[in-house]
Amino acid sequence: MTAQPGPSATAGGAATAGTAATAGSAATAAGAATAGTAEAPTRRSVGLRSDRGPILLSLMLSTSLVALDSTIIATAVPSVVASLGGLSQFPWLFSVYLLAQAISVPIYGRVADMVGRKPVMLLGIGLFLLGSVLCGIAWDMPALIVFRAVQGLGAGAVQPMSITIAGDIYTLQERAKAQGYLASVWGISAVVGPTLGGLFSEYVSWRWIFWVNVPLCLVAGLMLVRRFHEQVHRARHRMDLPGSALLAVGCGLLILGLLEGGQAWAWGSVAGIGVLGVAVLLLVAFVLVERRTAEPVLPLWVLTRRVLAATSVTAVMVGGMTLGLTSYVPTYAQSALAVGPLAAGFALATLTVGWPLAASVAGRLYLRIGFRDTALIGAALALAGTLSMAVTMTGGGSVWEIAAWCFVTGLGLGLVASPTLIAAQSSVGWDRRGVVTGANMFARSLGSAVGVAVLGAVANTRLGDGTPAPADLAAAAHDVFVGVVVVAVLMVAAVALLPRRIVLDDAATAPRTGGAVPSQPAASTGSGSGGTAGH
Repeated sequence: MTAQPGPSATAGGAATAGTAATAGSAATAAGAATAGTAEAPTRRSVGLRSDRGPILLSLMLSTSLVALDSTIIATAVPSVVASLGGLSQFPWLFSVYLLAQAISVPIYGRVADMVGRKPVMLLGIGLFLLGSVLCGIAWDMPALIVFRAVQGLGAGAVQPMSITIAGDIYTLQERAKAQGYLASVWGISAVVGPTLGGLFSEYVSWRWIFWVNVPLCLVAGLMLVRRFHEQVHRARHRMDLPGSALLAVGCGLLILGLLEGGQAWAWGSVAGIGVLGVAVLLLVAFVLVERRTAEPVLPLWVLTRRVLAATSVTAVMVGGMTLGLTSYVPTYAQSALAVGPLAAGFALATLTVGWPLAASVAGRLYLRIGFRDTALIGAALALAGTLSMAVTMTGGGSVWEIAAWCFVTGLGLGLVASPTLIAAQSSVGWDRRGVVTGANMFARSLGSAVGVAVLGAVANTRLGDGTPAPADLAAAAHDVFVGVVVVAVLMVAAVALLPRRIVLDDAATAPRTGGAVPSQPAASTGSGSGGTAGH
């Protein structure tokens, strides 16, 4: 079954539709609603008290599942190992989760375009709920690792579907503010997650770091069932199973090779070369299969259209930068500045505070100066923040300095990630938005995996074998900061590749722009559909 373009997602009477935009039409110039749609609500209606507030709250709760999971487990490492053993296997709790999440994201995106967002989102919440319950009753480390994979499969649906649904129910003017709400969940989780993990481990049981997800899953799922309604026109469709299998296994081996290279095996070993070699062969086979498939799981135009290719490459850089800073800012703070875990966590938390703040105001910028110029401002800020960090954090400094540079970098990433994602979503219609969002999220996951491999290799050149001295740790972290600067430069280049004018497909989501967002305030908008965006 497949959903045809033109469904509406309703909440208390608000609706959006998937019709193609005609730039400069009299109806949109006058601010009238597009034919077949309700008049678009204003930016002031974005919030938890608005008609769509319950849906937004359910999306925030769903996002919190993934956001909390990324921070709550780290503080429970000693308790989990003391209970289950398997210290050498513990890193797989993170690797298998990332693998399962990353390989499933593109597939979920395609399925959501076929059957609607709601079933995929509920499936993801259900899998995350099941995985959380099973993790809480795990009897040994191998079982916990398997159950973490179930959680990862759920997260692979929850995170992109939250962003896709927000793109469906909010207008172009509102999307950045809605993304700001979702991004704020990550900032809150960066503070709440480690605290909860420590409290559960010390005073209750480490198992509660998983069981705490149960009420969140139930409330989020119930709110979606009751308040989010899609009108999806269905037709017969055949799922691209060969393409899905090749994509999942190929990407899984690629990310596995990047994550474990230099850790479980040497980069030049038979295992390292074999895993990455098989991954490349499978992905080549995937491209050949998709070229001959009528309705592929990941259409190749996602990789060839200029706007989508540029936003995907940008997402790779965002993932790499975020991973590099998340991994090594606390290391530098504790080794070079001799502060405790709490102060080191504060320095990193400013990154996740600046991100949602910038994302929430990005909409006003891109409506005035365009997606490309907004993202360029953000990329410049991120470059300035990371460059300042690399220049000043050379074995000294203060925790306040590194916190300030992290905050500036977070502001920059918020102005990059949100507008580029919204640009990609808005360049296609409803029936393609799921796969485009999934591709963007997968690109960010791939960037995280590449960041683990490349920046980890940079750090290891300093550390070598054995237990490193604090000075060596500080030097390794500084080398990583320099590497992050290089990634920031590449991100500026990727953003610059965005077209100056991005033609929008969904007139109902851009009632005040005539269907296109210019890069300059006075620029004409052109016309067309998602089929021509970014060419």
